[in-house]
Amino acid sequence: MFDRPQGGEAVVLVALDLGADGYAESLEELKLLAASAGLLSKAVVGGKRQRPDPALFAGSGKVGEIGDALRANHARLAVFNHELSPAQERNLEKALDCRVIDRTSLILDIFAQRAQSHEGKLQVELAQLDHLTTRLIRGWTHLERQKGGIGLRGPGETQLETDRRLIGKRVKTLKDRLERLQKQRLTQRRARSRGEVFSVSLVGYTNAGKSTLFNALTHSESYAADQLFATLDTTTRRLWLPETGALVVSDTVGFIRELPHALVAAFRATLEETLQADILLHVVDAGSASREEQIGQVNGVLSEIKASGTQQIQVWNKIDLCSLSPGLDRDEYGKIRRVRLSARTGAGVGFLRDALVETALSRSVPQYLAAI
Repeated sequence: MFDRPQGGEAVVLVALDLGADGYAESLEELKLLAASAGLLSKAVVGGKRQRPDPALFAGSGKVGEIGDALRANHARLAVFNHELSPAQERNLEKALDCRVIDRTSLILDIFAQRAQSHEGKLQVELAQLDHLTTRLIRGWTHLERQKGGIGLRGPGETQLETDRRLIGKRVKTLKDRLERLQKQRLTQRRARSRGEVFSVSLVGYTNAGKSTLFNALTHSESYAADQLFATLDTTTRRLWLPETGALVVSDTVGFIRELPHALVAAFRATLEETLQADILLHVVDAGSASREEQIGQVNGVLSEIKASGTQQIQVWNKIDLCSLSPGLDRDEYGKIRRVRLSARTGAGVGFLRDALVETALSRSVPQYLAAI
């Protein structure tokens, strides 16, 4: 059986260029994901292929190169920047004699480390069970001996069933609990709706600075860090603006390319805060070379959760790291479409407050807030 990977363990990253756009950016994200999971990336094995190998994803020669990199760096874990089938994962582990995880497993592990609320932990466990169930052919009992680890944290530590039926029962229990929490959330939203409270949700690519902006707007102390998926649980605060009264502002989980569908499904209840918002503040890392692609990725997930019709203002953040000046831009109809600011320094945050006031007043929101 495989050794249990520990935080800070040396790993080899594998990222093959299959001809899709954004290869370099995707590789940089993989490095950030590995660092966010507490791994030490010792080597990167790249290369080009027209299509994945059905058995090993990479060709046999490339697998040999990966094996050499693992041995040279005394690493016992290979992380693929791709989604591997259960058979490919199993074959690679046999060929490399070490654990192999894919991008989905790595993201799931980060979520397992970061989830703080009861609901967030339930959602992560459900997503991990959904992903791991497809890999039961490899054998479930090895999880009990490993007691978790990178790619296995969460259900690998707490859910040791060796039978699909028991796993199915656990999944049903999780779904029932999440449904009850979802009903509670719906009741709270209806109370806010009866009070006609204007609601704002922050959305954006992971590490775009949503939580820093949330703190700057609401004078709160939500966790913010220069790492991927620093925020998983939706946080809601009231924001008082003299011109309009109080607003409700929610900070949500960041999006990323190839976000596992199991996570989108599991976090749907949390993301429903986005569905119910009067306006979305789409926070963008203004200095990112992949800015436009990241905007597209976020809009794709919003479409998937049926929130693409909600009014949106782009907030270009981190202008202190590039040559942009604070301000706001309007479309051909005079509506605010973009605000330029730095949440870290505070430059331009006043423009965003002005945008919120203008938008709230245009929706004829009463200048009071019912109790939440």
